Amino acid sequence: MRLNRVFAAAVVLTALAAGCAPAQSGPAAQGGDEREGTLRVWLFDEANRAPKEAVVQEAIAEFRGTHAGVEVDVQWIPVEGRADKFSGAFNDPSSAPDVAEVGNTDLASYAETGALADLTADVESWPEGKDLVPSVLDTAKVDGVVHGLPWFTGVRALYYRTDIFTELGLQPPTSLPELTETARAIRAAKPELYGISVGGKYTYAMLPYLWAYGGELATGGDGSWQAAVTTPQAAEGVSAYAGLISPDVCPPEQCANLTGTQSVQAFAGGKAAMTIGGDFNRKAVEEGGLAGKYAVVPLPGKDPGTVAPAFAGGNLLGVFGASQRRSLAVEFSQLLAGPQYQAKMYTAMGNLPTLSGVQKQLAADDAFVTPFVRTLEAGPKFVPASPAWAKIDAQAVLPTALQQIVTGEQDVTGALAGAAEKMNTAFGG
Repeated sequence: MRLNRVFAAAVVLTALAAGCAPAQSGPAAQGGDEREGTLRVWLFDEANRAPKEAVVQEAIAEFRGTHAGVEVDVQWIPVEGRADKFSGAFNDPSSAPDVAEVGNTDLASYAETGALADLTADVESWPEGKDLVPSVLDTAKVDGVVHGLPWFTGVRALYYRTDIFTELGLQPPTSLPELTETARAIRAAKPELYGISVGGKYTYAMLPYLWAYGGELATGGDGSWQAAVTTPQAAEGVSAYAGLISPDVCPPEQCANLTGTQSVQAFAGGKAAMTIGGDFNRKAVEEGGLAGKYAVVPLPGKDPGTVAPAFAGGNLLGVFGASQRRSLAVEFSQLLAGPQYQAKMYTAMGNLPTLSGVQKQLAADDAFVTPFVRTLEAGPKFVPASPAWAKIDAQAVLPTALQQIVTGEQDVTGALAGAAEKMNTAFGG
């Protein structure tokens, strides 16, 4: 899900990503397909909910206008308390909603309970379904089964200070090695700045490095996963990222403990010349006083001219199998996730649409969107679709390894070996 802004947080979220695996569900309840009554909907609360709520209420009014005898009751769920809320619904289907917003990093653990409906056929028959970005749709699948309609997504790219680059005669880097060189040059010329603000707790900035160098988090699938972070390719990528958290770029004493949100805040606050941020971080950057002083390009890959695979965060709209109004739940989800309301949600909240046509239209109207669309077109990646990922994330397995590396507590080989052991324990290996 989004890791900040959220997210982030922004994403996001940050979106918005670590989640605890819910308790096992009780016996699955038999759903129904009533065409009247109240449709119960759970959506995530936001720090500033008003714009999101306005869009949702507009969709509700349209839905009611075409569905006589139907009401829509929305409950706003705090992101931090979602695990307990969903666990209660999984164990007591009578308390479950018909439709729920679900973070895509939580999906595998939720799907394991059997409480979420299989929406594969619904997406295939949905006229807009063919326009879903394939890599984003993949984040809605567990073992090939679609368990949610992708509502919005979030990817990260490279933010940089145009005024500083102009002053120093620099160009945006075209490869990850060049990014490091550029960051060092900026730090040397302006020691009061971080060349780039990144953090030891910023997993979703490190992952593009791991993937760009040919590494993987894990291999397997269909319920069987094995950690892959000890391969030479993964180690090279992690090492390249860790190299940014150094005295000549972003000193460990200041940067080893930075999260994604804090890394972006350092950039927005004028403490860094670059950062890795999401489409959802735009408002924070501009409110920090950088409007007109920054630009965004896709995070480059290992080789010049390539794009590093980004983590595809985002949220889905899932339907509970216990719903007594399944068709209405699907229809409302499709309306809210359709092109009209995806565009409205971008305007209201900065949420990047999951429909390629809407993305292209927004990019045509707003150049800021273009590098994020290009990043999606280049092919983002995702975490293992395993219920174990929630545990791995909650235990901060990868951030711990990264901090061990940047503080010198362990070398790359030792830190990643320890991380792999913990991941395999979680995977059940």
